[in-house]
Amino acid sequence: MSLLRLCAFAKCLNRRSLFEQCAVRLSRADRCVLCVSLRDGAVRRISETPWQLQRKNISFVPKREDAKKHELKQSLLHVLEARIQQLQSDTVLDVQHTKVHFLKDPSSGNKVLSDIAPKSTPKKENVIPKSEQTGAEEASKSKPRRWMEKLKQEEKKKLQYLKKETVQSKGSNSSSSLPSTSLKTISTAAGAAAGTAENPTPQQTVADAKVSSKTELVEIKQMERLSQLISQLRYSSNLKVLQCDSEAECGDLYKRICSYLEACVFSQDIQRAQRFLVNQHKKRKRVMNTNVYNIMIRVLAKHNNLNQIGRIFIMLEEANLKPNLGSYCSVLECMGRKPNCPPNVVIRCLTQMEEEGFSLDDVFRKGVFRQDERDMVLKAVQIVQPDYQTSLKTDTEQCSSSLVHNYYTQRSDHRYPKLDFSQEELQQRFKKQLTIEQDCTITIDSVEAKKPITEHIAKMRKLLANQRFLWYKSLLQALRESKKILAKTNTVDYRHNLYPYLCVLKDKDYVDIMIQSIDELPPSGEALKILAKYLGGRVNTKYSVRQKQHNQTVEKLNNIYDTYTDLVAKDGKECDTLPREEWCKIVTDQNSGPSLQGGESDLPFIVTLELGMYMVDLMVSNIKINSDILNPDFDKKLIPLIYHMYTFRSTRQVGFIKPHPILSQMQLEAMETKLTFDSYVMPMLCPPVPWNSVKSGAYLLTPSQLMRTGEGATQHEELLEQCQNLHAVLDTLNQLGNCAWRINKSLLDIIISIFNDRGNDKLDIPPPFSEAPKIPHFSPQDPSNTSSEKAQMKREVSSARKKGSEMHSLRMDALYKLSIANFMRDEIFWFPHNMDFRGRTYPCPPHFNHLGSDVTRAVLVFADGKPLGPKGLNWIKIHLVNLTGLKKKSSLKGRLEYANSLMEDILDSADNPLTGKKWWMNADEPWQALGCCMEIANAVRSPDPTRFISNFPVHQDGSCNGLQHYAALGRDVIGATSVNLMPCELPQDVYSGVAQQVEEFRVRDAKNGVKIAKLLEGVISRKVVKQTVMTVVYGVTRYGGRLQIEKRLKEIDEFPKEHLWEASRYLVRLVFNGLQEMFTGTREIQEWLTQSARLISKAGHSVQWVTPLGLPVIQPYHRARRLVLKSLLQSVFLLINYDTKQMPDTVKQKNAFPPNFIHSLDSTHMMLTSLHCYSAGLAFVSVHDCFWTHALTVDTMNKICREQFVALHSQPILQELSNYLVQKYCTGISLEAKKKKTQEYLELRLCLATVPQTGDFDLQKVKESTYFFS
Repeated sequence: MSLLRLCAFAKCLNRRSLFEQCAVRLSRADRCVLCVSLRDGAVRRISETPWQLQRKNISFVPKREDAKKHELKQSLLHVLEARIQQLQSDTVLDVQHTKVHFLKDPSSGNKVLSDIAPKSTPKKENVIPKSEQTGAEEASKSKPRRWMEKLKQEEKKKLQYLKKETVQSKGSNSSSSLPSTSLKTISTAAGAAAGTAENPTPQQTVADAKVSSKTELVEIKQMERLSQLISQLRYSSNLKVLQCDSEAECGDLYKRICSYLEACVFSQDIQRAQRFLVNQHKKRKRVMNTNVYNIMIRVLAKHNNLNQIGRIFIMLEEANLKPNLGSYCSVLECMGRKPNCPPNVVIRCLTQMEEEGFSLDDVFRKGVFRQDERDMVLKAVQIVQPDYQTSLKTDTEQCSSSLVHNYYTQRSDHRYPKLDFSQEELQQRFKKQLTIEQDCTITIDSVEAKKPITEHIAKMRKLLANQRFLWYKSLLQALRESKKILAKTNTVDYRHNLYPYLCVLKDKDYVDIMIQSIDELPPSGEALKILAKYLGGRVNTKYSVRQKQHNQTVEKLNNIYDTYTDLVAKDGKECDTLPREEWCKIVTDQNSGPSLQGGESDLPFIVTLELGMYMVDLMVSNIKINSDILNPDFDKKLIPLIYHMYTFRSTRQVGFIKPHPILSQMQLEAMETKLTFDSYVMPMLCPPVPWNSVKSGAYLLTPSQLMRTGEGATQHEELLEQCQNLHAVLDTLNQLGNCAWRINKSLLDIIISIFNDRGNDKLDIPPPFSEAPKIPHFSPQDPSNTSSEKAQMKREVSSARKKGSEMHSLRMDALYKLSIANFMRDEIFWFPHNMDFRGRTYPCPPHFNHLGSDVTRAVLVFADGKPLGPKGLNWIKIHLVNLTGLKKKSSLKGRLEYANSLMEDILDSADNPLTGKKWWMNADEPWQALGCCMEIANAVRSPDPTRFISNFPVHQDGSCNGLQHYAALGRDVIGATSVNLMPCELPQDVYSGVAQQVEEFRVRDAKNGVKIAKLLEGVISRKVVKQTVMTVVYGVTRYGGRLQIEKRLKEIDEFPKEHLWEASRYLVRLVFNGLQEMFTGTREIQEWLTQSARLISKAGHSVQWVTPLGLPVIQPYHRARRLVLKSLLQSVFLLINYDTKQMPDTVKQKNAFPPNFIHSLDSTHMMLTSLHCYSAGLAFVSVHDCFWTHALTVDTMNKICREQFVALHSQPILQELSNYLVQKYCTGISLEAKKKKTQEYLELRLCLATVPQTGDFDLQKVKESTYFFS
């Protein structure tokens, strides 16, 4: 609505003019243009900022002249003032405005108020929430004069105060116009990224004051106005502070909004961020919380732009939100950057903050700071409290679990191990690791045989290098052109697009990632979704590292790590402090500068996929190659290097990205010997950063998760953040990560020689791709082939392709592992650890670690050696026999005697592994057995075997560990005896016991004339039933068990293949019946857990519990919803099963609860063992229920392992679980809900409260059991 129309409307409404004059110095031509534009309402406000555009949406403008007068009185004056202000700030018209005089509503009886800045009145409206505006309007219907009188008094007081301040600042009594303090209209120039915003001057008299004086006054008034605004926001009854739970409710959309804003800010596109926030504020208030607005508040504070911060506070009010601690931090930072900030402004802000429940210590302890933000906040605080210093307290709260109470409170006998490095050596290693992580990638030599470089190989390498350069140029140009187009899209409403994410890195970084992905693309191609996830994930990793560099955390990390080495280095201090505690203490002491964690934002999973698909589309569309590059006889034309196709997997159509055969041939003939990995794929060259919180630990700069979850799932992280104490869990991960490793070089050389000599399937060394079966060629149109022959040929082609793809995958996996091992052959390294949602721990590097295959385990030994001592050599010999799998029913003494009888074969294997008798090749784990033979040979040939320094890890494996936990829970005597919880002279083999019982059932059925029972005579063995027995405890169904048994029966050549299905179906029933008879307590507990989970999920909840060490566990199984991601190539359908808004998947919840609960118990047992081994000075690592240590300390570890198992199961685990489930799922339910589902509620409560009865097995017997772990 134009100014003329507003004036005409005011005349009609009040029967008198609301304007005394509005004189504008214009030329005649200018005046005509202005009049026409005003009359037509077509003045274009080019200089309007995002906040001015938003002002239009909250301004109340009457559209009907017959509206009730008393409903417009409160807002009409503000509308007129704002409209005048918008016209005055318009930079299209190069004019000067004279003073505008305002008349108050005549009905209020007010006198004319002149010389008032037009922005001073509208700001009163901005601090009134919508709910209060509505209430005020309703009140004005009955008492209009009271409200107008109140408004008049406030305006009069404000006018007097402003005049007084003006006189003091100018030193004269002359009438002058004050700079505006409005937070409504803000003029943002194109250079907003530099943090400078022009404050448009309001009405000016003929005699203007000096600009410097007015600017100073403006800043003071802005700060005072903002502090008043914050104060008034508190008293709005409907305002709220969203907690962490709201982020889960907002879901993916909330994360996308935050990541988009953060990307805009990081790439210095502040204007786009402002406009995007305004757009989301208008459309999506329901998913916004205070943290979204804080992103812009933080930026504006850094640019010292208090005016615009005030505008965002108004938007917070409109969104029915309250400032949180982050908001106050940013406001204080802005005040700290403001020269000569008035103390009363800071005092008002601090007072308001304390009234909201935030203390100054909270600001510095919980706030997340980047660059110099902490120093600026402290500067603001010291304006009013000059002596204030940050006094952060180290978290001294100990783990609340009674299992580890004494561990943390009684440390007088603890002997924490030190690393065999000096502080200086560790600091140098830190710098090397930091360089690798800053580069985000590392290139190493491949272990494939380095054949002589022939003329053809050199030619192909040069050709490939030239082509990569051309591809690089094409991709770079295409990326830049595409970015230009994206930058101009959605500029009206600034909806979400990929442009900001393409600006967070340099253009060359994106192109490098795409070029590297081409080199790693297998000849058979890769699924589009997997390739897109890989590309987007690499961008996300590099983006996170760049943020840490930008936030200036690298230098601080360097200082903290240098101090931390004093704890773990051999020449450091002796103390009883754990690594986590020492790290937290150092961080507390060095409390200046940026925060180490929390200042970075990751890209949401959906965004990484979209970004990856965008990059794939660029590659497919723009990378070309000449068709005659390898064969001049072909027609010369540009063809795509990679192409998009579809294939079927089962009944699903899957998009595939496949390289052109020309590329595969070039790569094969070039025989390049370099491999490029992401930095997190490699082991670390220095001890990992101790886990000290949910988001801080492991790598130096590379982002890492404490808990492994499904892509995009956040419920586990939110649950961990709510957990008060995870000290025992974090300390376990730190202890496992602090174990130093090195490579067994002699063994690695043997493996590499076989790898380069066509491999060996028996020894788990995959052959090269050249050994793959040739794909038969046939023409479907050949009329000489019958339909059955064509079908057979198609099956052969499909089988050959599948075999070739599998061989390539296995070969590349082995190549990666061996190349990494060879690269680390002269290094000492570490594996940082994290865990899954049940608490089971894993090394972070994915390819090469001690959880891998027999090959990777064999080449890893402890970096620190220990003498064998009197029993160490015997333990290595027993370990060798365990690896052969030949004497599992023998006693330890019998195994040792067997090893001594094989000394000739052992020594021959060590001396002539590939040319001798090759005894080691027949072991279950041949490569570990060979390593053990070499260690025994070195020890027995040493002058004194008891003093021989051994780095070899000796394993102690649980005897069907899942059933051990079930037997201990149910105090089942028979079950406990079967799994070696009860002391016995010989180890009990539960698999043989089940096989024997199944055979008894079969004999009985055969006598009764069952045909399949007769057919299975002589077939049933330990091997046939072992896998099914092992996995029953972990939730395998009868269907899964049948497939396992069928697979074992296929391996028996004599068994008729036509009876596989019938025989496997029969045997799985016998196995389950046999287990039920042997483990009665186990079945009862398993059924109780299953039924409890079924009823809980049926009631609409996910099953959740807490481990005895305090780790919260929640099952992430929900009904899947489909999400479609569209790209130019194709639409990708995602099944989202982590959406907490969806109902739980009842089948998965009930089937998974028993095995997941047992996994959480075996992880708790491992953690307890790890903690106490560390305090005893032992080296300890685990592969779930297999514990490793030096030969010298096996006895000590065995003692700790048994003591901690007894301590764990001495707790009333099932009763505590029942109490927790009853309280969580049966309390807090409304009476109305109980009445609606009375039967379901009673059934759930009865089930959860009915704990299975237990037997009378004495747990203390476990301490005497030799074969509990052996």
